[in-house]
Amino acid sequence: MKLDASKFKYVHKSVLKRDGLPLATGQPMFTDDIDLKDMLYGKILGSPHAHAEIVSIDTSAALKMKGVHAVLTYKDLPRIVHTTAGQGFPEPSPYDAFTLDHKMRYVGDRVAAVAAETQEIADEAVKKIKVKYKVLKPIFDPLKAQDKGAPIVHDEKEAKMIIPVAFNKKKNLAAHADMVEGDIEKELKASDKVYDFEYSTHYAAHCPIEPHITITYLDDYNRLVIRTSTQVPFHTRRIVAQALGIKVKDIRVIKPRIGGGFGGKQEMLLEDICAALTLKTRKPVKIEFTRAEEFMSARTRHPQHLRLRTGLKDGKLTVFDLDIVMNAGAYGSAALTVLTNSASKVLPLFNKVKAVRFSGDSVYTNLPAGGAYRGYGATQAYMAVGQQIDIMCRENNLDIIKFYREQHIREGEGSIIFQKMGEGKEGVEMSLTSCGLTECIDKGVKEFKWYDRFGKKKVKGSWHHGVGMVCLMQGSSIPEIDMGAAYIKMNDDGSFNLNLGATDLGTGSDTIFAQIAAEILTCKPEDVIVYSSDTDMTPFDVGAYASSTTYLSGGAVINTAKVVKKEIIKVAAEMLGTDISDITLENAKCTSAKKKKSVTLSEIAYYSMYENNQHQIDGSASHITHKSPPPFSVHFVEIAVDIETGFIKVLEYLTTTDCGTAINPKLAEGQVEGAVMNGLSFALTEEYLYDSNGRMQNPSFGNYKIFTSTDMPKMKTFLISTYEDTGPFGAKSVSEIGINGALPAIGNAIYDAVGVRLFDGPY
Repeated sequence: MKLDASKFKYVHKSVLKRDGLPLATGQPMFTDDIDLKDMLYGKILGSPHAHAEIVSIDTSAALKMKGVHAVLTYKDLPRIVHTTAGQGFPEPSPYDAFTLDHKMRYVGDRVAAVAAETQEIADEAVKKIKVKYKVLKPIFDPLKAQDKGAPIVHDEKEAKMIIPVAFNKKKNLAAHADMVEGDIEKELKASDKVYDFEYSTHYAAHCPIEPHITITYLDDYNRLVIRTSTQVPFHTRRIVAQALGIKVKDIRVIKPRIGGGFGGKQEMLLEDICAALTLKTRKPVKIEFTRAEEFMSARTRHPQHLRLRTGLKDGKLTVFDLDIVMNAGAYGSAALTVLTNSASKVLPLFNKVKAVRFSGDSVYTNLPAGGAYRGYGATQAYMAVGQQIDIMCRENNLDIIKFYREQHIREGEGSIIFQKMGEGKEGVEMSLTSCGLTECIDKGVKEFKWYDRFGKKKVKGSWHHGVGMVCLMQGSSIPEIDMGAAYIKMNDDGSFNLNLGATDLGTGSDTIFAQIAAEILTCKPEDVIVYSSDTDMTPFDVGAYASSTTYLSGGAVINTAKVVKKEIIKVAAEMLGTDISDITLENAKCTSAKKKKSVTLSEIAYYSMYENNQHQIDGSASHITHKSPPPFSVHFVEIAVDIETGFIKVLEYLTTTDCGTAINPKLAEGQVEGAVMNGLSFALTEEYLYDSNGRMQNPSFGNYKIFTSTDMPKMKTFLISTYEDTGPFGAKSVSEIGINGALPAIGNAIYDAVGVRLFDGPY
């Protein structure tokens, strides 16, 4: 359906981001922007070994230090297995973690934790802890992790998967997923040509400017309060309660502003150990990762080794056969769901193939654990799929633009992948109710001047220029699994409080939700006061992940606003002495057509609170999605390669994106451009370097290179408006898809420039 923007007053408008000015002026909004009396500082002792068992641990010297209030080891805490992955329940990640354990599984794994009166004392105290280790043989190569005789990363009896999927700790198998439709070998044999290539993607860090940080304290009623930089406050509350063996009702989680998340804070990492120190000392405790700890002990993008076989018949793609071995690292956070997303967010793009197969293993190694990261599996798989399409088209003199345009999935169509690949269970069968990919292709071709550039050899000295492109899709929320809720109450002056559990991690969702509520309640967005992500004060929401915030939680806001609107009209009808059907709510006032009279929202509020049938006008509602409508995008890039040095310079990057109706177009454009920058950095400069013992050699911004504003190319961003019937005012997701294009598009451009195909990242 096409967009009719004229019917909207407040959505599809680029209103100012409500926290923009406070953030720009440095107002105290973040986790660390409080100073609690007698607060202690926490420090975690990390393992020097990639694989080892603690034989003995002596904390006496640390405990004797002046200013040290507590030292915790595995002996001091209950041994409760859990997953740190912030996902729905039952979690589709293996239970393989303990708050503190006697076995170390990567360099930096938790050995002990200290709470002291200053950070300097805490830092010194961990050095005083004497640990004797039995060093074990590590496994670093994911392709050898399942070999007979390979070291077993998780040999503890407690490790388990609580949903019925393949998990074999004796073979280092954290998760397995597969599906097949059609006869793969038959269709490959019938193809004019078969393409069989292997690709690999690499480790990457989220690099939030604000590292992981948590402050815990006890309130006046002895309840544990966790103030933390998290994307998933409600999941965090549940997992901390489970890990420490305490009641959910005794925990409150507060999420302030977040200084960057990108999926890395979709994990319970510091909250349990910080809480344990508070429960031990009865004092506030703060733990903040150093930058080195953020690199080594937070979460990463899962590296993948991919083998892709495709068949071509009469210029048509007939077969997809994708095998993946994914490096889960030391723990299985999102080991299954990232793997399945590599199929479900990629393979349906070409839904007319005669046979499709996917098989994937997530395997444990003694390297840092992977986890949720923007793109979430699709980023890795598009490197293979996006380049292999280019390879097939070039070798057969096929126009890649025409190839994509003719063979991509369309509105009204579905894919067997949607049904078979879900989050720990089968997915949801669906057909597309919006698809602007053809329009994205056409707009990109025109604006980038593709046919004027492609195949036109351009050389300036040692610099060889090339262009590349790729088409992409993603998803919106996890259908029939995740849920969001909201609460709205009306104030005396006709303003509204909107409380919801959805998490704004810098994306601007608080602003977007105000716009959505205002559209229903016909007030100005600035008259909607948003408070989000406090487990005591806001209703439940799964949090910010899976491209779900606007699409899922926005639906909850609409449902809630409709409840409140109905009550407003009811009170207005009573005030005006008429029927409900006679009342219209528009421009912050209710009008009776029969009486030709109006009452303002403020007058309605005063009447309900002070005058007659006194009550609070309010409402609450929830929302769960039944589809995951994909956004679509097309990326075009021009690069220059210096053939003397191998240096790659990105000259221009253009994107066209169908995210349905952008509730706030400027914020949507910002999400696309931020994701593109993230993707460029991942493709070209980011790399984990390890020594032979599994220790990271470059855990700093000085040596782990990320793009800055000075590295950015000329960028053009276009939103292609469609209308998604199942989304709030036609919206789909936008935040993840933009990261997926750089690896394949630049890989294709490199080949265009110098005739070399690169199959391993980073380039």
